[in-house]
Amino acid sequence: MQRVTFLLALCALLLLLSGQRADAAEEPRFGIVEAFWSPEQAADLGADWERILFYWSELQPTGPDDWNTLHVMEEWLGYGADADREIIGLIKHTPLWASDGAGHSGLPRGLDLPIDDPDNLWATFLRRLVDYYSVRGIHRWIIWNEPDIDMGVYGNEFEGTVEDYYRLLKVAYLVMKEHDPQVTVHLAGLTYWHDVEAGRTQYLDRLLQVISADPEAAAHDYFFDVLSLHIYFRTETVSTIVEQMDAIQQKYGLDKPIWINETNAAPTLDPLWPVERPQFQVDLDQQAWYIVQAHALAFAAGVESVGVYKFSDVLVDPGGESFGILRGDFSERPAFQAHRTTIRLLRGFTGVEDQSSADYHAVAFSRPGSVTRVLWSKGPTALTLRVPALGQEALLVDSLGNERTIRASDGAYEIRLDGARCYEACIIGGPPLFLVEAAAEAASGAALQVVDRAAATPMPGGLPGAATPPVRTSLLWLALAVVVLFVAGFALLALYLFWRQRRASDGAADDGAG
Repeated sequence: MQRVTFLLALCALLLLLSGQRADAAEEPRFGIVEAFWSPEQAADLGADWERILFYWSELQPTGPDDWNTLHVMEEWLGYGADADREIIGLIKHTPLWASDGAGHSGLPRGLDLPIDDPDNLWATFLRRLVDYYSVRGIHRWIIWNEPDIDMGVYGNEFEGTVEDYYRLLKVAYLVMKEHDPQVTVHLAGLTYWHDVEAGRTQYLDRLLQVISADPEAAAHDYFFDVLSLHIYFRTETVSTIVEQMDAIQQKYGLDKPIWINETNAAPTLDPLWPVERPQFQVDLDQQAWYIVQAHALAFAAGVESVGVYKFSDVLVDPGGESFGILRGDFSERPAFQAHRTTIRLLRGFTGVEDQSSADYHAVAFSRPGSVTRVLWSKGPTALTLRVPALGQEALLVDSLGNERTIRASDGAYEIRLDGARCYEACIIGGPPLFLVEAAAEAASGAALQVVDRAAATPMPGGLPGAATPPVRTSLLWLALAVVVLFVAGFALLALYLFWRQRRASDGAADDGAG
């Protein structure tokens, strides 16, 4: 009877996981960049929000009286509304007519003028933008992109100083709040590493110093609502970067929500889309694992929302950028299933507890009627983990959504966590698992234990536990097969020639004897 009751509870839990999603406006936790390219697959993914680029240079290509709404298709907005997916706009790209700068990264003319002056071209554009799109349901705007990348460096999109960006942000905040009471203004996504590599103070710190010096800042909530980050490739940096950036804002007395607007680990070792890159060699499995791990660590660090860059590699030639969870032909990489599984199993969480250790990560998400723990080994060593049970049975789900029921023994589950794959370095943890239990809440403080370790096997020329990339492995086997066939063929040919020579010799001997 107890088992039947549990199974009924588990079925109800599964129906909850696969059924109606929470209102995106109340829980904008899971995002994707440019989902409009494939509406059905985007709806299947189930993200809460989608980021779309709004190029000023395309909306007003010829002058302030121009208004090209075909730049962002109405159908795209409709796809989001149909899937209950909020649209977030990222505004950038100055028209050449509106700037004295070089290219689309230039500062808008009139930026220092009052916001009601028509010669403040940025303010005039934003007024029209917000009036047009607020009635179409867009109330979140990101003001420019990655201003912390210097001019002359790959990826630079803003040629101004920190003070210039502050003026750009301030004008945007004042205009948008005036014309849309529901608007939320997001700071531009910051990369973190460009400042580290340049050996300078973080851009956020320098920006908040400028904002704090403005006597009008406090009355206007410091001219932004959400702090935005871009974090890539290395799982362990998710927590550390979030914590450092949060510490910076707290230094200035702020406690803004933090969003990771972009994250991913783009694969180089996709057999259908191989990419040459000097660092961060990533295979398809690792990209999927990273998606799960980044979400778990971000939420554990207090991040409000996480967005994956990006949905598809459409419009990119094979061998080029590979950040999509879909390839350019819309075929799914394993990362698509991993993102969908993460959304399905973590949606609606009400609390997060980090139970990690030096060897593994364990992040427990409490949800109404259930607890989901995300588990993975940090390094190349495989671990068997003893996890205290909250019931008698649970679902064990991998990153692709494959699931099986496991039973507790002596009040715990024993779960094997395979080790990480390490090419040049161990940048992504091992394959993560979701442990889903029907329970009221996580057992706070319940200790997890490593009960067994599978020693990592050193690989020639690599770090302990390093695995040969799948594509290269296939090539090695193919080369070996060719060598074996060549040697075998040569041996057969030699035997045949030897037999012919021997037969000819025997024939000659017979003729001489006759």
